Amino acid sequence: MSQNISLNLDNAERLAAIGKALSSEVRIELLKLLCHCSLNVNEIAERMQIPPSSAAMHVKVLEEAGLIRTELLPAVRGSMKVCHKAVDEILVDTNTSLGMEKVEIINMPIGAYVDYKVAPTCGMVSDKGPIGEEDEPRCFYHQDRTAAQLLWFGEGYVEYRFPNHVLTTAKETRLELSMELCSEDHEYNLDFPSDITVWINGVEAGTWNCPSDFGGRRGSWNPEWWPDKNTQYGLLKTWILAENGTFLEEEKLSGTTIKDYRLNESDFISVRIGIKEDAVHKGGINLFGDGFGDYAQGIRMAIYYEEE
Repeated sequence: MSQNISLNLDNAERLAAIGKALSSEVRIELLKLLCHCSLNVNEIAERMQIPPSSAAMHVKVLEEAGLIRTELLPAVRGSMKVCHKAVDEILVDTNTSLGMEKVEIINMPIGAYVDYKVAPTCGMVSDKGPIGEEDEPRCFYHQDRTAAQLLWFGEGYVEYRFPNHVLTTAKETRLELSMELCSEDHEYNLDFPSDITVWINGVEAGTWNCPSDFGGRRGSWNPEWWPDKNTQYGLLKTWILAENGTFLEEEKLSGTTIKDYRLNESDFISVRIGIKEDAVHKGGINLFGDGFGDYAQGIRMAIYYEEE
């Protein structure tokens, strides 16, 4: 399972190891290979067209930095070292810990919703193919839904629950919630607006008017089997809860402050993404995971806090 790394200048040894690992373009390309599949050392050498000994050396540097993990598995002759990506995100704060704000980063897979209410057009796919039946809302209960990399619906919502354990002994100062989204029409439609709303703990955090169901070029991360005629990518949008209001990127949406969302009053933080019943533009939603669209992420929450 991948993790996130948060470091500051007090973590000098770890910072130096990561810096060394990322100082090579070859190792960066190796990390990109491991984004969507695990490979053994010989497979890495073959795909990158480098000697196996060089591949093994680069693997060792990345493993020592904690950016990949390896395991020995049985092979036809002896064993083989299989490499997996170990880190989704590295956050480097160029300060020290004393008196400074800290951050907890949570990456939620788009298929990990806990509740939904959707209407056609609707469906979901993994990087391997469709999950369940298209335009059948009941497919959102499919046992493979956690593998979803793209889901869409014309009306309704999906709801997620994020952990908030860090706030049991800390004060929240800011929350950022980002995801790749676009409207939903049959196939794609560049002139198809949709009013997409986010609620956090039942409080409306604001609406983004998406102009399009984007297509016409392939999304950067889309698998080869995904047809060109379908939705291809979205835009990365970030809702921000701060002490002076709620924002969508730099645009202030309301005076609702981070305290108004009661982030630590329950055992989790609820996030609902959907179309309001009285929305002016009911253009549906495409929600992208880390294997579709232009951004290699699911739903990302960053909770900034100060320890009490």
